[in-house]
Amino acid sequence: MSSNEQAVAEIQALLADWAEAVRSKDVKRIVGFYAEEVVAYDAILQLQFVGREAYGAHWAYCMEMCQGHSIFDPQHVKIRASGDVGFAHFLCLCGGTNAEGVEQQGYMRVSCGYQRSGGKWRIVHDHFSAPFDMESGQALFDLQP
Repeated sequence: MSSNEQAVAEIQALLADWAEAVRSKDVKRIVGFYAEEVVAYDAILQLQFVGREAYGAHWAYCMEMCQGHSIFDPQHVKIRASGDVGFAHFLCLCGGTNAEGVEQQGYMRVSCGYQRSGGKWRIVHDHFSAPFDMESGQALFDLQP
């Protein structure tokens, strides 16, 4: 296996562990996947989040929105890596059970940048977005890949 293939495999493992942490709503574990200097663009609340602490507070808020189980299922994942830098993009089925027990979910578009430091990969950038209708301004959560 080449060093690039090894890097891709390591990022795939990180992505699987990160997704499991999100599904289990373990904010401390989720935040541990991010670099201290992460810059993130999430689909809700703010234009950007700078730093692990700020983004961790946002993750905590998001986990509070899911009263029941959490859905976080990365699909159609494409990963590229060279040396100590990697990039992934994918569609992620996100959602959960609301306060009334009704499951709500929709696809988000996700891009992540990774950097390996001290032999460990961390997310240095992520970007979640939802497509929206230009005329109504409404998010399009019912689109399918």
